[in-house]
Amino acid sequence: MGSHKAGRMGEDIKRIVSGMMRELKDPRLHGGMMLTVVRCDMAHDGSFCKVYISSFEGFESAKEAVKGLDSAKGLIKKEISKVLGTKKCPELSFVADNSIERSARITNRLKELVPDEQQDEEQ
Repeated sequence: MGSHKAGRMGEDIKRIVSGMMRELKDPRLHGGMMLTVVRCDMAHDGSFCKVYISSFEGFESAKEAVKGLDSAKGLIKKEISKVLGTKKCPELSFVADNSIERSARITNRLKELVPDEQQDEEQ
């Protein structure tokens, strides 16, 4: 599988998993969590896909969401095969990611560096 095809398939899987997270009834995926799929790393042969999950509430809630997604892996793979029209779905691996939390922390630090007068002028 070429790198372009793997990239497109990774983006499709990202879109499908994002939609499925809202539909799944697992309490580990809801409870006020704002979850997002950060990225999908697809193997070049299409046999394996790592899905990175992040949460606005922090790394611990992302870990809980990964546990919920792992338990629903079969249902997610079935939906991916149905939507993409493939016989064989790649093996999914869900990984907790703290990139949203890290980027919020960086943004807050950058705001602290800008003097208050300059922030007022920008607004």
